[in-house]
Amino acid sequence: MGAVTDQVGTKPKVVGERRWPSVLAVLVAVAMHQVLPEDFRLSPLWVYPLVMAVFLVLLIAGDPGLIDQEKTWMRVVTGLLIASLAFSNLYSAVRLVQGIFDGAAFATDAYQLLGIGTVIWATNVIAFGLWYWDVDGGGAAHRAKKGAWADPAFVFPEMHLPELKPGWFPQFADYLALSFNTATAFSPTDVSAIKPWAKLIMVLESSSSLVLATLVIASAINNLGS
Repeated sequence: MGAVTDQVGTKPKVVGERRWPSVLAVLVAVAMHQVLPEDFRLSPLWVYPLVMAVFLVLLIAGDPGLIDQEKTWMRVVTGLLIASLAFSNLYSAVRLVQGIFDGAAFATDAYQLLGIGTVIWATNVIAFGLWYWDVDGGGAAHRAKKGAWADPAFVFPEMHLPELKPGWFPQFADYLALSFNTATAFSPTDVSAIKPWAKLIMVLESSSSLVLATLVIASAINNLGS
């Protein structure tokens, strides 16, 4: 949780959330992608991690420590970073589905199939968590400055607790939990999406997770039973 302002004398000081949780999530997603078989990664293999590293360096250098600077170029870089992560994972997911239907070698090994599927599913959770975090309420810096009720697309339970108002605002961990719950429950969670586009994003995540889990688990069980 974070506070919107911290009083120093009579002058309010904006307090943003720490950047390291979102950076760590990106690093974990990139690391998981790198352990996938080469056929599941974009070629040349060094391009994706290099591009992601450049994006992270730009973001950390542009607004180190706390996320409290509203800069257009940083929102663009953040969007490109999330899009790159999502695209690389989509490529891996497509290769996985193709391999299952074509009877590829990895698809006949239940343990390898489950391992690849788990990596892709977990990366998908991180990608959607970053997506929710970046688009809700104008982004992390805007939420910290204006508060949770400025322009929310998601309503968190904490927003209704009087002891947390008006200083509380959702941070990356809240959106990661929202993404995880959406990917596992396949239904609305304790967080309510109140804008149509937010509801559609949640439907997209639930659908992709359901399809991926069904194909991988069904194929793995079939291999174990044969």
